[in-house]
Amino acid sequence: MTDTTDRSDPRRAWSRPARVVLGLAGSALVAGTGLFLAAVFLHVAPANSLSRQYRDEVDGVVYPEFEQNWKLFAPNPLQQNVSLDARVRTVAPDGRTTTRDWIGLTARDIAAIRGNPAPSHVDQNLLRRAWDFYDGTHDPQDETPADPRGGLAEQYLKRIALQRIGRDAQGERVTEIRFRVTTATVPPPSWSGEAAPPAPKVRELPWWPVADGDYRGLLG
Repeated sequence: MTDTTDRSDPRRAWSRPARVVLGLAGSALVAGTGLFLAAVFLHVAPANSLSRQYRDEVDGVVYPEFEQNWKLFAPNPLQQNVSLDARVRTVAPDGRTTTRDWIGLTARDIAAIRGNPAPSHVDQNLLRRAWDFYDGTHDPQDETPADPRGGLAEQYLKRIALQRIGRDAQGERVTEIRFRVTTATVPPPSWSGEAAPPAPKVRELPWWPVADGDYRGLLG
């Protein structure tokens, strides 16, 4: 006996309003992606009238998370090894303050990269680029901002470190943080005959206060 029961088409039929919404959403995603790529292109391309005219808008999209450390037609290889350490001050429930030992943030990243066939972009570049951003917006003599983005650079560097250190140390609340940067020139190969590089330079930043707002949006 033949089953004549009517079966509906298993393929989903989208209504006209649903197709319109999906089309608009797809168009918005494509347009947004195109604008983002255009902003990054203008950021890395040689200076031109368009990039100068829209500099503020481009900087607003790129900085600080998407900053590039290269130029489109003139890559600049790293010639220095930069090591960033941090230390914190904590306060106990009884009010006692403790200055903690230095924490090797760069050393942790290097340890995560070594032996990893596909190291994370975060481990390779996040901390280094955050320091480059800070260094490019501050006077190394007194650590005062030399650029309108100086405050943003400080917050960016601080929040990256706090993400890794956490809110407390051995049960005591973190109240201040300080950074130490050691810069060593990459030595030339032995066959080059060039002079040995100078001794590494150490730069210590002042203590920065840590508030609850500095942890806003951080994981952990």
